Amino acid sequence: MAPRDLAALAALFADETRAAFCLALLDGRAWTAGELARHARVAASTASEHLGRLVAGGVLAEERQGRHRYVRLADERVAHLVEDLAAHAAPGRSGEPPRSLRAASAGSAMARGRTCYDHLAGRLGIVITEAMTVRGLLRQDTGFALTDDGVGWFGTLGIELAPRSGRRPVARGCLDWTERKPHLAGAAGAALCRHALAEGWCVRIGSERAVKVTADGERELHTLLGIEPATLR
Repeated sequence: MAPRDLAALAALFADETRAAFCLALLDGRAWTAGELARHARVAASTASEHLGRLVAGGVLAEERQGRHRYVRLADERVAHLVEDLAAHAAPGRSGEPPRSLRAASAGSAMARGRTCYDHLAGRLGIVITEAMTVRGLLRQDTGFALTDDGVGWFGTLGIELAPRSGRRPVARGCLDWTERKPHLAGAAGAALCRHALAEGWCVRIGSERAVKVTADGERELHTLLGIEPATLR
């Protein structure tokens, strides 16, 4: 990569509106331009201009359905890049307090548990990752990798790990911007997140990416991984 290419990529994130779009899209969903404009509190014309730059730069992928234009993060690699950047610019480094009680509550919920693109993050993601490591289901000493027991564990839960395709690894560490530790990502992280939501272990709360562990989830995670419910609250 030439220096100017790196500079061009960095410039795409060097704008508060575009950064707000990318952080919102970490929920893994496709958003319309209007939804993102309202989220970032900018005019539709302004949003359209910024989205055009992000799509042209390969950060976002565009889909059209009839008159509607949807955008999403281009792929998992972009999601990891956004999360890594967020980890380096995490709230609290500037020393600025939350602007309101609502902002503080939302920030607390996001730190407790959230989705990062298509896998679990926050304290919830870290606790699960560490519990899997302690039980020998996941290795972190030579990079992230499921052990044979880990693959079997997914099988006992009825979770199918899709065959490896493209560049996506089965297991990958993703630096958590609130905990400053790696949580489980990759195909295994995505499959576990889907299972947790489908089985009602977790539910989405609010309009952000925050998730909350249910009573059923607390029981299952304690039975399966020995996680104490108090650590999830």
